[in-house]
Amino acid sequence: MSEHARPGLTAAQMAEAVASVSTPDTVPSPFGDLHFFDGVPVPETVETAYNALDLIRAVDVFLNAVPGASLVAFRAGLRSAGVTSARQIGITEPRATSKALFLTPNTETTYGVTMLDLKAWGPTVIEAPPQSLCVVDDFWFRYVADMGIAGPDHGAGGKYLFLPPGYDGEVPDGYFVYRTPTYTNFVVLRALGGVPAMKQTRIYPLADAANPAENEFVTLSETPFNTVHANDYSFYEEVAELVQEEPADALDAERAGQLAAIGIVSGQPFAPDARLRAILELAAPIAAGLARTVSYAPRDPEAVLYGSWRNAFVGGDYEFLRDGARLLDARTQFHYLATVITPAMAHAQVGAGSAYAYTVHDSEGQLLDGARSYRLHVDANPPAKNFWAVDLYDTQTRSLLVIPSTPYPALASNDGKLQSNDDGSFDLYFGPTAPEGKESNWVETLPGKSWFPVLRVYGPLEPWFDQTWRLNEFEPIG
Repeated sequence: MSEHARPGLTAAQMAEAVASVSTPDTVPSPFGDLHFFDGVPVPETVETAYNALDLIRAVDVFLNAVPGASLVAFRAGLRSAGVTSARQIGITEPRATSKALFLTPNTETTYGVTMLDLKAWGPTVIEAPPQSLCVVDDFWFRYVADMGIAGPDHGAGGKYLFLPPGYDGEVPDGYFVYRTPTYTNFVVLRALGGVPAMKQTRIYPLADAANPAENEFVTLSETPFNTVHANDYSFYEEVAELVQEEPADALDAERAGQLAAIGIVSGQPFAPDARLRAILELAAPIAAGLARTVSYAPRDPEAVLYGSWRNAFVGGDYEFLRDGARLLDARTQFHYLATVITPAMAHAQVGAGSAYAYTVHDSEGQLLDGARSYRLHVDANPPAKNFWAVDLYDTQTRSLLVIPSTPYPALASNDGKLQSNDDGSFDLYFGPTAPEGKESNWVETLPGKSWFPVLRVYGPLEPWFDQTWRLNEFEPIG
């Protein structure tokens, strides 16, 4: 049998292939030139390359760990306000104000918040009040359960049992049972019946079910406290605190690997040396700037509602998945601006739940400026089964805008004060001074400070979804 020579690359093609898999002796980079001897890094380049790699990892950690850092900061804020265990439930009675730093709360709802500690209490029971909208998220800010109207009790009220990681004990009957990957879990309570209904909530260890102690309800509305994660080096300390408390397998291997690359490892102290600390101090503000960019100027086409108005829940999935891929920017965008994650937010239904839109621009494409005055014309028949509202937020803190005139920087259709036009439309005003005779339709803004609005539609109707009714832009009037 004869042998035939197999065709191969020509000399020119082989030279091209070698060139394509090779590295030049000098590679320009934002971190400084990288120098190689025939593909091998020279000593000074090794240091430069690892400094660059650590900076990249640190930026990735910030962007991908925002959800966890957010809840560490929230717990710290609650503790400073007197909510130190799940026995205590903080309530924004009668409603949230601008006194606390709290990511984009609304001023129309009474919130109840606390943290479960399943390491201290073991299996824990929550008795959800009837006609409520309650959510439990784990300490990495991942969805665990809905309770109430969106949960398995469908608004009738029910007993929910939360089991800690690795629990293999007896599970009694009579509960809606959830297993959570973290010991600490975030509880958010809302009740349509307001504060009296909220105070029907009960949280206690399963071991005390026969005779549970009363819960204490701590009023938060007038208390200044901070629940917002850091934008500096201490961000990494917040994340390290979480990692040390929770099981090593509570986080996916990919993000755990990013954390480990900068020295945040379960069971090991977080003690960066001077070199790494300097890199982390450099990385945090860079990463925070990137987080602000994907939040205020998202580039995913699905983030655009229309005009300048943006959608904060890109992809329509509470896990930020689209076609099997994690939408990393969308996850950062949402958690940098907002608190609480649940499928009910990702899939608003006609006449139920709420829909959201926000913007940072006016009709001319300019950033909203507290020194200027604006008019927002709201067309007649806003598509809200219940009501609609516009709340204003500080672009730095993403918390309610602090203004001298009121702790409630918002306008809502259900407060009985808004003046409508003859055709049923509304003109809303925003600026340093109120237009004469329009004080009830005005929210103060501050010269030298930007701001951004979030419009909420409670019980959105079909014209919201098919966009036969649309928001207008903020029109500069001064």
